[in-house]
Amino acid sequence: MLRSMYSGVSGMRGFQTKLDVIGNNIANVNTVGFKAGRVMFKDIMSQTVSGVTAPEEGESGGINAKQIGLGVSIGSIDTLHTGGSAMTTNNPLDLRIDGDGFFLVKLSPDQDVAFLTRAGDFHLDASRQLVTSDGLLVCDAGGEPLAALGEDVTAFSISADGTIVQKMSDGTTEAGAQIGVAKVSNPEGLEKIGGNLYRMTLNAHAEGELVPTTANNAEDGTGAIVAGQLEMSNVDLTGEFTEMIVAQRGFQANSRIITTSDEVLQEVVNLKR
Repeated sequence: MLRSMYSGVSGMRGFQTKLDVIGNNIANVNTVGFKAGRVMFKDIMSQTVSGVTAPEEGESGGINAKQIGLGVSIGSIDTLHTGGSAMTTNNPLDLRIDGDGFFLVKLSPDQDVAFLTRAGDFHLDASRQLVTSDGLLVCDAGGEPLAALGEDVTAFSISADGTIVQKMSDGTTEAGAQIGVAKVSNPEGLEKIGGNLYRMTLNAHAEGELVPTTANNAEDGTGAIVAGQLEMSNVDLTGEFTEMIVAQRGFQANSRIITTSDEVLQEVVNLKR
């Protein structure tokens, strides 16, 4: 069989994956805290028809190797952790991290390692706990779920370092718990698990360790928390539609390779007639 046919098949598979990633990016163009993905290709090992010949000075020149490529494969599917645009909501429970870092959330207090998220659309439940839209508990700087607000708290605000400043029923103001954040060495190494959540992996931080810290921390390099704003998706529609055109034409071109290879094979079969 012709090598070009299998090269075309590998190209179609690669561009199909690229279209899948582009489709997911466009679908999440308005998802809070979403980070776009991209597909990087790499060539498959080439078949060497003839090897290299070394030159002999004054007698003969060198000859380059003759190699035939065997197609393409997926090199990586990257998650681009660039900042998304800020959307002002003026809701005191909407939080945005202005810089590096992730919010920590847990399904229950018994969960060992918290999940990470950039989506800061938080809410107060009936028990006056700070939770996500899916009911996950927001954690403090120690990595434990924040304590519920007391009944004597009439109002509160969240400062740049995540401290919950509480106004009490007697008119006094107190500093409450501090919302925790975490910074990882390699955000691209985090595993997406849906619901705007990431899970720690061994390639995200040394030994997969998650160390909670505070926001607006110059020593740890975490960004400040901005209340009343949300970080929107970092998907660029212009770029995504351009890449969609490239992927579509690449898919069509590779399908043409398969069609042409089939016609050549048909001619070979017809030689016996």
